[in-house]
Amino acid sequence: MTSQTSSTSCCTPAGTCGTGAQADVRNGITTVYKVTGMTCGHCEGAVAQELSAVAGVTSVKAAAATGLVTVASAGPLDDEAVRAAVDEAGYELAGRA
Repeated sequence: MTSQTSSTSCCTPAGTCGTGAQADVRNGITTVYKVTGMTCGHCEGAVAQELSAVAGVTSVKAAAATGLVTVASAGPLDDEAVRAAVDEAGYELAGRA
């Protein structure tokens, strides 16, 4: 059993939280999305696996407890590609957090 700490939050290293805006992070962009239907670690893995296959994505962190998925990418992502990946995993993209 693990507890959430600030290192696993949706916040940037500068301490700002996801508000739907994109923030430049280490020569890339971090975007936080709200995904509905995730309830466990398996769900997190399924969403992360599908999103990792989207062109430009460099890392994904999904948190079932909050429904937030943090996606780091080399540049702006196509929202429809993100939606399609989340749909393919079996969940619903509610939008940017």
